Amino acid sequence: MAKQLKARNEMDPRYQWHLEDIFPNDADAEKEIGALSALLPEISAYQGHIADDPKKAIVEYFEISKRLEKVFSYAMLKHDQDGSNDAYTALLSRVRGLAARMSAASSFMEPELLSLPEETLRALSEDPAFSDYSVFLRTLLRNRPHTLPAAEEKLLAQAQESLSAPGEAFRVLSDVELPFPQVPDGEGGEVQLSHGRYGSLLRSRDREVRKAAFLGMHNTYRDFGGTIAALYGGSVKRHVFMSQARHFSSALASALHPDEVPQEVYDNLLSEVDAALPALDEYLRVRKKLLNVDELHMYDLYVPIFADTDFHMGYEDACALSLEALKPMGEEYLGVMRRAYKEGWIDVYENKAKRSGAYSSGVYGVHPYMLLNYEDNLDSVSTLVHEMGHSLHTYFSTKCQPYPKADYSLFVAEVASTCNEVLLNAYLRQKYSSDKAMLRYLLSDLIESFRTTVIRQTMFAAFEKKSHEMAEKGEPLTRETLTQAYLELNRHYYGREAVVDEEIGAEWMRIPHFYRDFYVYKYATGFSAAVCIADRILREGEPAVRDHIRFLSAGSSVPPIEALKYAGVDMGSPVPVKRAMNVFRDTVAQLRELI
Repeated sequence: MAKQLKARNEMDPRYQWHLEDIFPNDADAEKEIGALSALLPEISAYQGHIADDPKKAIVEYFEISKRLEKVFSYAMLKHDQDGSNDAYTALLSRVRGLAARMSAASSFMEPELLSLPEETLRALSEDPAFSDYSVFLRTLLRNRPHTLPAAEEKLLAQAQESLSAPGEAFRVLSDVELPFPQVPDGEGGEVQLSHGRYGSLLRSRDREVRKAAFLGMHNTYRDFGGTIAALYGGSVKRHVFMSQARHFSSALASALHPDEVPQEVYDNLLSEVDAALPALDEYLRVRKKLLNVDELHMYDLYVPIFADTDFHMGYEDACALSLEALKPMGEEYLGVMRRAYKEGWIDVYENKAKRSGAYSSGVYGVHPYMLLNYEDNLDSVSTLVHEMGHSLHTYFSTKCQPYPKADYSLFVAEVASTCNEVLLNAYLRQKYSSDKAMLRYLLSDLIESFRTTVIRQTMFAAFEKKSHEMAEKGEPLTRETLTQAYLELNRHYYGREAVVDEEIGAEWMRIPHFYRDFYVYKYATGFSAAVCIADRILREGEPAVRDHIRFLSAGSSVPPIEALKYAGVDMGSPVPVKRAMNVFRDTVAQLRELI
Protein backbone atom coordinates (compact mmCIF):
# COMPACT_ATOMS: atom_id res chain seq x y z
CA MET A 1 0.00 0.00 0.00
CA ALA A 2 1.34 3.44 -0.92
CA LYS A 3 2.42 5.66 1.95
CA GLN A 4 0.50 8.92 2.18
CA LEU A 5 1.45 12.22 3.77
CA LYS A 6 -0.52 13.24 6.85
CA ALA A 7 -2.85 16.23 6.87
CA ARG A 8 -1.75 19.23 8.95
CA ASN A 9 -4.19 18.49 11.77
CA GLU A 10 -2.81 14.95 12.08
CA MET A 11 0.74 16.12 12.82
CA ASP A 12 2.30 16.04 16.30
CA PRO A 13 2.08 19.62 17.66
CA ARG A 14 5.42 19.19 19.44
CA TYR A 15 7.09 19.56 16.07
CA GLN A 16 5.09 22.56 14.88
CA TRP A 17 6.02 26.21 15.21
CA HIS A 18 4.17 28.48 17.67
CA LEU A 19 2.74 31.28 15.58
CA GLU A 20 0.83 32.49 18.64
CA ASP A 21 4.01 34.40 19.48
CA ILE A 22 3.17 36.72 16.56
CA PHE A 23 -0.60 36.96 17.10
CA PRO A 24 -2.55 34.97 19.71
CA ASN A 25 -5.14 34.01 17.11
CA ASP A 26 -6.42 34.72 13.60
CA ALA A 27 -8.91 37.28 14.88
CA ASP A 28 -6.10 39.48 16.23
CA ALA A 29 -4.32 39.27 12.89
CA GLU A 30 -7.52 40.30 11.09
CA LYS A 31 -7.95 43.18 13.55
CA GLU A 32 -4.44 44.39 12.76
CA ILE A 33 -5.16 44.25 9.02
CA GLY A 34 -8.16 46.49 9.62
CA ALA A 35 -6.17 48.89 11.78
CA LEU A 36 -3.41 49.19 9.18
CA SER A 37 -5.94 49.76 6.41
CA ALA A 38 -7.33 52.65 8.43
CA LEU A 39 -3.85 54.17 8.72
CA LEU A 40 -3.21 54.38 4.99
CA PRO A 41 -4.84 57.82 4.66
CA GLU A 42 -2.36 59.14 7.23
CA ILE A 43 0.52 58.22 4.96
CA SER A 44 -1.26 59.59 1.90
CA ALA A 45 -1.83 62.88 3.74
CA TYR A 46 1.91 63.60 3.57
CA GLN A 47 1.78 63.78 -0.22
CA GLY A 48 2.83 67.25 -1.25
CA HIS A 49 3.84 68.09 2.32
CA ILE A 50 6.97 66.02 2.96
CA ALA A 51 9.06 69.16 3.16
CA ASP A 52 6.95 70.39 6.10
CA ASP A 53 8.18 67.65 8.44
CA PRO A 54 10.27 64.97 6.71
CA LYS A 55 11.31 63.38 10.01
CA LYS A 56 7.74 62.73 11.11
CA ALA A 57 6.78 61.29 7.73
CA ILE A 58 9.75 58.90 7.74
CA VAL A 59 9.11 57.73 11.32
CA GLU A 60 5.42 57.03 10.68
CA TYR A 61 6.19 55.22 7.42
CA PHE A 62 8.60 52.84 9.14
CA GLU A 63 6.26 52.23 12.06
CA ILE A 64 3.46 51.18 9.72
CA SER A 65 5.92 49.09 7.69
CA LYS A 66 7.02 47.25 10.83
CA ARG A 67 3.43 46.39 11.73
CA LEU A 68 2.64 45.37 8.16
CA GLU A 69 5.67 43.07 8.06
CA LYS A 70 4.46 41.37 11.25
CA VAL A 71 1.00 40.58 9.92
CA PHE A 72 2.46 39.56 6.56
CA SER A 73 4.78 37.09 8.30
CA TYR A 74 1.87 35.59 10.22
CA ALA A 75 -0.19 35.12 7.06
CA MET A 76 2.73 33.72 5.05
CA LEU A 77 3.74 31.20 7.71
CA LYS A 78 0.14 30.05 8.16
CA HIS A 79 -0.21 29.60 4.40
CA ASP A 80 3.11 27.79 4.02
CA GLN A 81 2.28 25.22 6.68
CA ASP A 82 -0.76 24.13 4.61
CA GLY A 83 -1.23 25.59 1.15
CA SER A 84 -4.55 23.78 0.75
CA ASN A 85 -6.20 25.78 3.58
CA ASP A 86 -8.39 28.27 1.75
CA ALA A 87 -8.76 30.49 4.81
CA TYR A 88 -5.02 31.15 4.97
CA THR A 89 -4.75 31.51 1.22
CA ALA A 90 -7.39 34.24 1.50
CA LEU A 91 -5.64 35.82 4.50
CA LEU A 92 -2.34 35.97 2.65
CA SER A 93 -4.08 37.43 -0.38
CA ARG A 94 -5.63 40.19 1.76
CA VAL A 95 -2.30 41.03 3.34
CA ARG A 96 -0.62 41.15 -0.05
CA GLY A 97 -3.36 43.46 -1.23
CA LEU A 98 -2.80 45.65 1.82
CA ALA A 99 0.93 45.70 1.14
CA ALA A 100 0.25 46.75 -2.44
CA ARG A 101 -2.04 49.56 -1.25
CA MET A 102 0.59 50.62 1.28
CA SER A 103 3.21 50.68 -1.45
CA ALA A 104 0.95 52.75 -3.69
CA ALA A 105 -0.07 55.10 -0.88
CA SER A 106 3.56 55.79 0.05
CA SER A 107 5.04 55.76 -3.45
CA PHE A 108 5.33 59.55 -3.45
CA MET A 109 7.64 59.55 -0.42
CA GLU A 110 10.98 58.79 -2.02
CA PRO A 111 10.48 61.12 -5.01
CA GLU A 112 9.39 63.94 -2.69
CA LEU A 113 12.28 63.37 -0.32
CA LEU A 114 14.63 63.41 -3.30
CA SER A 115 13.12 66.73 -4.37
CA LEU A 116 14.53 68.25 -1.19
CA PRO A 117 17.97 69.85 -1.48
CA GLU A 118 20.73 67.27 -1.23
CA GLU A 119 22.28 69.11 1.70
CA THR A 120 18.98 68.76 3.60
CA LEU A 121 18.96 64.98 3.13
CA ARG A 122 22.62 64.69 4.07
CA ALA A 123 22.03 66.75 7.20
CA LEU A 124 19.17 64.42 8.17
CA SER A 125 21.31 61.33 7.56
CA GLU A 126 24.11 62.76 9.74
CA ASP A 127 21.84 63.90 12.57
CA PRO A 128 22.76 61.78 15.65
CA ALA A 129 19.19 62.08 16.97
CA PHE A 130 17.91 60.56 13.70
CA SER A 131 20.57 57.87 13.31
CA ASP A 132 18.04 55.01 13.09
CA TYR A 133 17.18 56.24 9.60
CA SER A 134 20.66 57.18 8.33
CA VAL A 135 21.01 54.13 6.08
CA PHE A 136 17.57 54.72 4.57
CA LEU A 137 18.57 58.27 3.69
CA ARG A 138 21.99 57.24 2.38
CA THR A 139 20.35 54.59 0.19
CA LEU A 140 17.83 57.17 -1.00
CA LEU A 141 20.64 59.40 -2.22
CA ARG A 142 22.37 56.46 -3.91
CA ASN A 143 19.13 55.55 -5.67
CA ARG A 144 18.51 59.07 -6.94
CA PRO A 145 19.42 58.24 -10.57
CA HIS A 146 16.99 55.30 -10.55
CA THR A 147 14.00 56.95 -8.85
CA LEU A 148 11.17 58.14 -11.08
CA PRO A 149 8.81 61.09 -10.70
CA ALA A 150 6.07 60.59 -8.10
CA ALA A 151 3.30 59.75 -10.59
CA GLU A 152 5.43 57.09 -12.28
CA GLU A 153 6.54 55.63 -8.93
CA LYS A 154 2.90 55.33 -7.90
CA LEU A 155 2.06 53.57 -11.15
CA LEU A 156 4.89 51.06 -10.68
CA ALA A 157 3.84 50.47 -7.07
CA GLN A 158 0.25 49.81 -8.12
CA ALA A 159 1.48 47.29 -10.68
CA GLN A 160 3.63 45.26 -8.26
CA GLU A 161 0.93 42.81 -7.23
CA SER A 162 0.09 42.01 -10.85
CA LEU A 163 3.76 41.83 -11.85
CA SER A 164 4.38 39.32 -9.07
CA ALA A 165 1.64 36.98 -10.33
CA PRO A 166 3.95 34.60 -12.29
CA GLY A 167 5.93 33.70 -9.19
CA GLU A 168 2.82 33.24 -7.08
CA ALA A 169 1.18 31.08 -9.75
CA PHE A 170 4.30 28.94 -10.02
CA ARG A 171 4.34 28.32 -6.27
CA VAL A 172 0.71 27.21 -6.27
CA LEU A 173 1.29 24.93 -9.26
CA SER A 174 4.53 23.47 -7.93
CA ASP A 175 3.68 23.09 -4.23
CA VAL A 176 0.00 22.22 -4.34
CA GLU A 177 -1.39 21.22 -7.72
CA LEU A 178 1.21 19.17 -9.61
CA PRO A 179 0.08 15.50 -9.76
CA PHE A 180 3.23 13.65 -8.74
CA PRO A 181 3.16 9.90 -9.44
CA GLN A 182 3.63 6.89 -7.20
CA VAL A 183 7.18 5.57 -7.41
CA PRO A 184 9.01 2.55 -5.93
CA ASP A 185 10.08 3.06 -2.32
CA GLY A 186 12.92 0.54 -2.42
CA GLU A 187 11.15 -1.78 0.00
CA GLY A 188 8.85 -3.56 -2.42
CA GLY A 189 6.09 -0.98 -2.18
CA GLU A 190 5.29 2.45 -3.55
CA VAL A 191 5.30 5.97 -2.19
CA GLN A 192 3.82 9.16 -3.55
CA LEU A 193 6.58 11.36 -4.94
CA SER A 194 6.81 14.78 -3.29
CA HIS A 195 9.33 17.59 -3.00
CA GLY A 196 10.25 16.49 0.49
CA ARG A 197 10.73 12.84 -0.44
CA TYR A 198 12.56 13.47 -3.69
CA GLY A 199 15.92 14.06 -2.02
CA SER A 200 15.70 10.85 0.00
CA LEU A 201 14.72 8.82 -3.05
CA LEU A 202 17.68 10.17 -5.02
CA ARG A 203 19.91 8.91 -2.20
CA SER A 204 18.50 5.39 -2.40
CA ARG A 205 20.94 2.50 -2.87
CA ASP A 206 18.48 1.06 -5.37
CA ARG A 207 19.35 2.60 -8.71
CA GLU A 208 15.90 1.89 -10.13
CA VAL A 209 14.37 3.88 -7.25
CA ARG A 210 16.65 6.83 -8.03
CA LYS A 211 15.87 6.63 -11.72
CA ALA A 212 12.11 6.37 -11.15
CA ALA A 213 12.14 9.39 -8.82
CA PHE A 214 14.28 11.38 -11.26
CA LEU A 215 12.04 10.58 -14.22
CA GLY A 216 8.85 11.04 -12.19
CA MET A 217 9.89 14.47 -10.99
CA HIS A 218 11.15 15.88 -14.27
CA ASN A 219 8.54 14.30 -16.50
CA THR A 220 5.81 15.75 -14.28
CA TYR A 221 7.28 19.21 -14.78
CA ARG A 222 7.79 18.59 -18.51
CA ASP A 223 4.09 17.78 -18.81
CA PHE A 224 3.41 21.36 -17.67
CA GLY A 225 6.42 22.84 -19.46
CA GLY A 226 4.49 25.25 -21.64
CA THR A 227 2.71 26.75 -18.63
CA ILE A 228 5.90 26.96 -16.57
CA ALA A 229 7.83 28.55 -19.45
CA ALA A 230 5.12 31.20 -19.70
CA LEU A 231 5.32 31.82 -15.95
CA TYR A 232 9.10 31.99 -15.83
CA GLY A 233 9.24 34.05 -19.00
CA GLY A 234 6.80 36.49 -17.44
CA SER A 235 8.98 36.71 -14.34
CA VAL A 236 12.13 37.37 -16.38
CA LYS A 237 10.34 40.02 -18.44
CA ARG A 238 9.22 41.66 -15.22
CA HIS A 239 12.84 41.91 -14.09
CA VAL A 240 13.90 43.32 -17.46
CA PHE A 241 11.02 45.81 -17.51
CA MET A 242 11.79 47.10 -14.02
CA SER A 243 15.50 47.47 -14.78
CA GLN A 244 14.76 49.45 -17.92
CA ALA A 245 12.12 51.59 -16.22
CA ARG A 246 14.66 52.53 -13.56
CA HIS A 247 17.44 53.27 -16.06
CA PHE A 248 19.81 50.41 -15.31
CA SER A 249 22.05 49.03 -18.01
CA SER A 250 20.72 45.49 -17.52
CA ALA A 251 18.57 43.34 -15.28
CA LEU A 252 21.75 42.00 -13.67
CA ALA A 253 22.99 45.51 -12.88
CA SER A 254 19.60 46.30 -11.36
CA ALA A 255 19.70 43.18 -9.18
CA LEU A 256 23.23 43.86 -7.92
CA HIS A 257 22.56 47.53 -7.12
CA PRO A 258 20.68 47.13 -3.79
CA ASP A 259 23.52 45.02 -2.35
CA GLU A 260 26.17 47.46 -3.63
CA VAL A 261 27.91 44.56 -5.36
CA PRO A 262 29.96 45.27 -8.51
CA GLN A 263 29.29 43.00 -11.49
CA GLU A 264 32.88 41.78 -11.32
CA VAL A 265 31.90 39.74 -8.25
CA TYR A 266 29.29 37.85 -10.34
CA ASP A 267 31.57 37.41 -13.33
CA ASN A 268 34.53 36.34 -11.19
CA LEU A 269 32.37 33.66 -9.59
CA LEU A 270 31.46 32.20 -12.99
CA SER A 271 35.06 32.24 -14.20
CA GLU A 272 36.62 30.86 -11.00
CA VAL A 273 34.16 27.97 -10.83
CA ASP A 274 34.61 27.29 -14.52
CA ALA A 275 38.37 27.05 -13.93
CA ALA A 276 37.74 24.43 -11.22
CA LEU A 277 35.70 22.07 -13.44
CA PRO A 278 38.67 19.69 -13.94
CA ALA A 279 38.44 18.97 -10.19
CA LEU A 280 34.73 18.25 -10.66
CA ASP A 281 35.65 15.85 -13.48
CA GLU A 282 38.06 14.07 -11.14
CA TYR A 283 35.37 13.74 -8.50
CA LEU A 284 32.88 12.37 -11.03
CA ARG A 285 35.43 9.72 -12.06
CA VAL A 286 35.80 8.71 -8.41
CA ARG A 287 32.04 8.61 -7.98
CA LYS A 288 31.57 6.47 -11.08
CA LYS A 289 34.21 4.01 -9.92
CA LEU A 290 32.86 3.68 -6.39
CA LEU A 291 29.28 3.24 -7.55
CA ASN A 292 30.55 0.56 -9.94
CA VAL A 293 28.45 1.76 -12.89
CA ASP A 294 29.32 1.71 -16.56
CA GLU A 295 27.81 5.15 -17.03
CA LEU A 296 27.28 7.88 -14.45
CA HIS A 297 23.81 9.38 -14.95
CA MET A 298 22.34 12.55 -13.48
CA TYR A 299 20.27 10.45 -11.06
CA ASP A 300 23.53 8.96 -9.72
CA LEU A 301 24.88 12.28 -8.42
CA TYR A 302 23.27 12.36 -4.97
CA VAL A 303 23.46 8.81 -3.62
CA PRO A 304 26.21 8.50 -0.97
CA ILE A 305 29.16 6.76 -2.59
CA PHE A 306 30.13 4.77 0.52
CA ALA A 307 27.41 2.21 1.15
CA ASP A 308 28.72 1.15 4.57
CA THR A 309 28.50 4.62 6.11
CA ASP A 310 24.83 5.51 5.87
CA PHE A 311 24.03 8.34 8.26
CA HIS A 312 20.60 8.11 9.88
CA MET A 313 19.61 10.51 12.64
CA GLY A 314 16.28 11.50 14.18
CA TYR A 315 15.38 15.11 14.80
CA GLU A 316 16.07 15.22 18.56
CA ASP A 317 19.50 13.67 18.06
CA ALA A 318 20.18 16.15 15.28
CA CYS A 319 19.43 19.02 17.66
CA ALA A 320 21.88 17.65 20.21
CA LEU A 321 24.53 17.08 17.54
CA SER A 322 24.16 20.61 16.23
CA LEU A 323 24.87 22.03 19.69
CA GLU A 324 28.05 19.96 19.94
CA ALA A 325 29.21 20.81 16.42
CA LEU A 326 28.75 24.54 16.92
CA LYS A 327 30.49 24.77 20.31
CA PRO A 328 33.28 26.83 18.67
CA MET A 329 30.65 29.58 18.21
CA GLY A 330 30.49 30.20 21.96
CA GLU A 331 27.86 30.05 24.67
CA GLU A 332 25.93 33.15 23.60
CA TYR A 333 25.30 31.58 20.19
CA LEU A 334 24.42 28.18 21.65
CA GLY A 335 21.98 29.73 24.12
CA VAL A 336 19.89 31.15 21.30
CA MET A 337 19.91 27.78 19.54
CA ARG A 338 18.53 26.09 22.67
CA ARG A 339 15.71 28.61 22.76
CA ALA A 340 14.86 27.85 19.14
CA TYR A 341 14.58 24.13 19.90
CA LYS A 342 12.53 24.57 23.06
CA GLU A 343 10.28 27.53 22.29
CA GLY A 344 8.51 26.55 19.07
CA TRP A 345 10.56 28.42 16.50
CA ILE A 346 10.67 25.42 14.11
CA ASP A 347 8.11 23.55 11.99
CA VAL A 348 9.85 20.22 11.54
CA TYR A 349 8.13 17.58 9.38
CA GLU A 350 6.42 17.50 5.98
CA ASN A 351 2.63 17.32 5.78
CA LYS A 352 0.17 17.51 2.90
CA ALA A 353 0.39 20.79 0.97
CA LYS A 354 3.18 22.16 3.16
CA ARG A 355 5.64 24.36 1.32
CA SER A 356 8.61 22.43 0.01
CA GLY A 357 12.22 22.99 1.00
CA ALA A 358 13.33 24.93 4.03
CA TYR A 359 13.73 28.55 5.09
CA SER A 360 14.18 30.90 8.02
CA SER A 361 11.94 33.94 8.35
CA GLY A 362 12.36 36.77 10.83
CA VAL A 363 9.64 38.71 12.62
CA TYR A 364 10.99 41.92 14.15
CA GLY A 365 10.18 42.15 17.83
CA VAL A 366 9.31 38.44 18.09
CA HIS A 367 11.92 35.86 16.96
CA PRO A 368 12.87 34.00 13.77
CA TYR A 369 10.91 30.99 12.50
CA MET A 370 12.27 27.99 10.60
CA LEU A 371 10.36 25.81 8.14
CA LEU A 372 11.84 22.34 7.59
CA ASN A 373 10.77 19.13 5.89
CA TYR A 374 13.00 16.95 8.03
CA GLU A 375 14.10 13.46 6.95
CA ASP A 376 16.38 11.23 9.02
CA ASN A 377 19.57 11.79 7.00
CA LEU A 378 22.71 13.90 6.96
CA ASP A 379 21.26 16.26 4.40
CA SER A 380 18.46 17.17 6.81
CA VAL A 381 20.92 17.59 9.68
CA SER A 382 22.90 19.97 7.47
CA THR A 383 19.72 21.79 6.53
CA LEU A 384 18.82 22.19 10.19
CA VAL A 385 22.24 23.68 10.95
CA HIS A 386 22.06 25.82 7.79
CA GLU A 387 18.68 27.34 8.61
CA MET A 388 19.79 27.86 12.20
CA GLY A 389 22.58 30.04 10.83
CA HIS A 390 20.00 32.18 9.06
CA SER A 391 17.95 32.38 12.24
CA LEU A 392 20.91 33.39 14.40
CA HIS A 393 21.88 36.03 11.85
CA THR A 394 18.35 37.42 12.03
CA TYR A 395 18.28 37.14 15.83
CA PHE A 396 21.46 39.16 16.33
CA SER A 397 20.66 41.76 13.68
CA THR A 398 17.18 42.43 15.07
CA LYS A 399 18.49 42.42 18.65
CA CYS A 400 21.25 44.93 17.92
CA GLN A 401 19.76 47.16 15.23
CA PRO A 402 16.66 49.36 15.06
CA TYR A 403 13.99 48.22 12.63
CA PRO A 404 15.16 50.43 9.70
CA LYS A 405 18.65 48.87 9.91
CA ALA A 406 17.80 45.29 10.91
CA ASP A 407 17.20 43.74 7.49
CA TYR A 408 20.62 42.59 6.29
CA SER A 409 21.47 42.33 2.60
CA LEU A 410 20.74 39.18 0.62
CA PHE A 411 24.38 39.21 -0.45
CA VAL A 412 25.43 38.15 3.06
CA ALA A 413 22.30 36.13 3.86
CA GLU A 414 23.95 32.77 3.09
CA VAL A 415 27.20 33.37 4.95
CA ALA A 416 26.15 32.53 8.51
CA SER A 417 24.13 29.51 7.41
CA THR A 418 26.92 28.02 5.34
CA CYS A 419 29.52 28.77 8.01
CA ASN A 420 27.46 26.55 10.31
CA GLU A 421 27.53 23.75 7.74
CA VAL A 422 31.30 24.00 7.32
CA LEU A 423 31.74 23.81 11.11
CA LEU A 424 29.42 20.79 11.25
CA ASN A 425 31.50 18.94 8.68
CA ALA A 426 34.75 19.84 10.46
CA TYR A 427 33.33 18.57 13.77
CA LEU A 428 32.22 15.28 12.27
CA ARG A 429 35.55 14.73 10.52
CA GLN A 430 37.35 15.26 13.81
CA LYS A 431 34.91 13.01 15.67
CA TYR A 432 35.38 10.19 13.16
CA SER A 433 39.06 10.83 12.36
CA SER A 434 40.06 7.27 13.26
CA ASP A 435 37.22 5.75 11.27
CA LYS A 436 38.57 5.64 7.73
CA ALA A 437 35.26 4.69 6.17
CA MET A 438 33.37 7.48 7.93
CA LEU A 439 36.11 9.98 7.11
CA ARG A 440 35.81 9.11 3.43
CA TYR A 441 32.08 9.57 3.72
CA LEU A 442 32.46 13.01 5.35
CA LEU A 443 35.00 14.14 2.78
CA SER A 444 32.57 13.13 0.06
CA ASP A 445 29.83 15.03 1.87
CA LEU A 446 31.98 18.18 1.97
CA ILE A 447 32.67 17.74 -1.73
CA GLU A 448 28.93 17.43 -2.31
CA SER A 449 28.39 20.66 -0.38
CA PHE A 450 30.82 22.36 -2.74
CA ARG A 451 29.18 20.74 -5.77
CA THR A 452 25.63 21.65 -4.81
CA THR A 453 26.18 24.99 -3.06
CA VAL A 454 28.97 26.45 -5.18
CA ILE A 455 29.16 24.64 -8.51
CA ARG A 456 25.47 23.88 -9.01
CA GLN A 457 24.35 27.32 -7.83
CA THR A 458 26.90 28.91 -10.13
CA MET A 459 25.43 26.89 -13.00
CA PHE A 460 22.03 28.24 -11.96
CA ALA A 461 23.53 31.75 -11.97
CA ALA A 462 24.82 31.18 -15.50
CA PHE A 463 21.32 30.06 -16.56
CA GLU A 464 19.75 33.18 -15.05
CA LYS A 465 22.29 35.38 -16.82
CA LYS A 466 21.58 33.59 -20.09
CA SER A 467 17.76 33.75 -19.80
CA HIS A 468 17.78 37.45 -18.94
CA GLU A 469 20.18 38.24 -21.77
CA MET A 470 17.85 36.35 -24.11
CA ALA A 471 14.91 38.49 -22.96
CA GLU A 472 16.94 41.70 -23.26
CA LYS A 473 17.82 40.77 -26.87
CA GLY A 474 14.19 40.03 -27.67
CA GLU A 475 14.78 36.27 -28.05
CA PRO A 476 11.82 34.00 -27.21
CA LEU A 477 11.66 32.35 -23.78
CA THR A 478 9.87 29.12 -24.59
CA ARG A 479 9.93 25.61 -23.17
CA GLU A 480 12.27 24.60 -25.99
CA THR A 481 14.73 27.53 -25.81
CA LEU A 482 14.99 27.51 -22.03
CA THR A 483 15.31 23.74 -21.82
CA GLN A 484 18.01 23.73 -24.49
CA ALA A 485 19.94 26.48 -22.70
CA TYR A 486 19.76 24.59 -19.42
CA LEU A 487 20.70 21.29 -21.04
CA GLU A 488 23.77 22.85 -22.67
CA LEU A 489 24.91 24.21 -19.30
CA ASN A 490 24.59 20.76 -17.74
CA ARG A 491 26.64 19.32 -20.59
CA HIS A 492 29.31 21.99 -20.04
CA TYR A 493 29.52 21.29 -16.32
CA TYR A 494 29.01 17.51 -16.27
CA GLY A 495 29.17 16.16 -19.80
CA ARG A 496 32.85 15.15 -19.90
CA GLU A 497 32.41 12.43 -17.26
CA ALA A 498 28.63 11.87 -16.91
CA VAL A 499 25.71 11.04 -19.17
CA VAL A 500 23.62 14.21 -19.23
CA ASP A 501 20.13 12.71 -19.43
CA GLU A 502 17.70 14.67 -21.60
CA GLU A 503 15.25 14.91 -18.70
CA ILE A 504 17.65 17.12 -16.74
CA GLY A 505 16.86 19.83 -19.27
CA ALA A 506 13.53 20.29 -17.45
CA GLU A 507 15.14 20.86 -14.05
CA TRP A 508 14.99 24.65 -14.43
CA MET A 509 11.20 24.30 -14.35
CA ARG A 510 11.17 23.27 -10.69
CA ILE A 511 13.64 25.79 -9.17
CA PRO A 512 11.63 28.35 -7.15
CA HIS A 513 14.63 30.65 -6.61
CA PHE A 514 14.59 31.52 -10.31
CA TYR A 515 11.59 33.75 -9.56
CA ARG A 516 13.83 35.93 -7.38
CA ASP A 517 16.04 37.69 -9.89
CA PHE A 518 19.73 36.82 -9.59
CA TYR A 519 19.49 35.40 -6.08
CA VAL A 520 21.18 32.00 -6.44
CA TYR A 521 24.73 33.29 -7.00
CA LYS A 522 24.72 34.44 -3.38
CA TYR A 523 24.73 30.83 -2.22
CA ALA A 524 28.06 30.36 -3.99
CA THR A 525 29.67 33.62 -2.86
CA GLY A 526 28.27 33.06 0.62
CA PHE A 527 29.81 29.59 0.78
CA SER A 528 33.16 31.02 -0.26
CA ALA A 529 33.03 33.62 2.50
CA ALA A 530 31.85 30.99 4.99
CA VAL A 531 34.83 28.73 4.27
CA CYS A 532 37.14 31.61 5.17
CA ILE A 533 35.21 32.55 8.33
CA ALA A 534 34.89 28.99 9.62
CA ASP A 535 38.59 28.41 9.08
CA ARG A 536 39.39 31.52 11.10
CA ILE A 537 37.00 30.54 13.93
CA LEU A 538 38.62 27.11 14.21
CA ARG A 539 42.14 28.58 14.16
CA GLU A 540 41.70 31.68 16.34
CA GLY A 541 38.75 30.90 18.60
CA GLU A 542 37.18 33.69 20.65
CA PRO A 543 38.54 36.73 18.70
CA ALA A 544 37.17 35.29 15.44
CA VAL A 545 33.85 34.42 17.11
CA ARG A 546 33.59 37.96 18.45
CA ASP A 547 34.22 39.38 14.98
CA HIS A 548 31.70 36.96 13.45
CA ILE A 549 28.96 37.98 15.88
CA ARG A 550 29.79 41.61 15.14
CA PHE A 551 29.16 40.77 11.48
CA LEU A 552 25.88 39.01 12.38
CA SER A 553 24.82 42.02 14.43
CA ALA A 554 25.51 44.61 11.72
CA GLY A 555 22.22 44.30 9.85
CA SER A 556 22.27 46.91 7.10
CA SER A 557 24.07 49.50 9.24
CA VAL A 558 27.01 49.27 6.81
CA PRO A 559 27.22 47.99 3.20
CA PRO A 560 27.37 44.18 3.02
CA ILE A 561 30.93 43.98 1.74
CA GLU A 562 31.98 46.19 4.67
CA ALA A 563 30.04 44.01 7.12
CA LEU A 564 31.93 40.94 5.92
CA LYS A 565 35.19 42.74 6.60
CA TYR A 566 34.18 42.70 10.29
CA ALA A 567 34.56 38.92 10.06
CA GLY A 568 37.86 39.17 8.17
CA VAL A 569 36.63 38.52 4.60
CA ASP A 570 37.05 40.88 1.65
CA MET A 571 34.55 39.85 -1.01
CA GLY A 572 35.59 42.82 -3.11
CA SER A 573 38.45 40.63 -4.32
CA PRO A 574 38.36 37.20 -6.01
CA VAL A 575 40.44 35.70 -3.17
CA PRO A 576 37.58 34.07 -1.17
CA VAL A 577 36.21 32.25 -4.25
CA LYS A 578 39.72 31.20 -5.29
CA ARG A 579 40.38 29.91 -1.77
CA ALA A 580 37.10 28.01 -1.69
CA MET A 581 37.77 26.31 -5.02
CA ASN A 582 41.28 25.43 -3.85
CA VAL A 583 39.71 23.75 -0.82
CA PHE A 584 37.43 21.87 -3.22
CA ARG A 585 40.42 20.65 -5.26
CA ASP A 586 42.29 19.64 -2.09
CA THR A 587 39.28 17.79 -0.69
CA VAL A 588 38.84 15.82 -3.91
CA ALA A 589 42.55 14.95 -3.75
CA GLN A 590 42.22 13.82 -0.11
CA LEU A 591 39.29 11.60 -1.00
CA ARG A 592 41.13 10.07 -3.93
CA GLU A 593 44.15 9.37 -1.69
CA LEU A 594 41.97 7.64 0.93
CA ILE A 595 40.42 5.29 -1.63
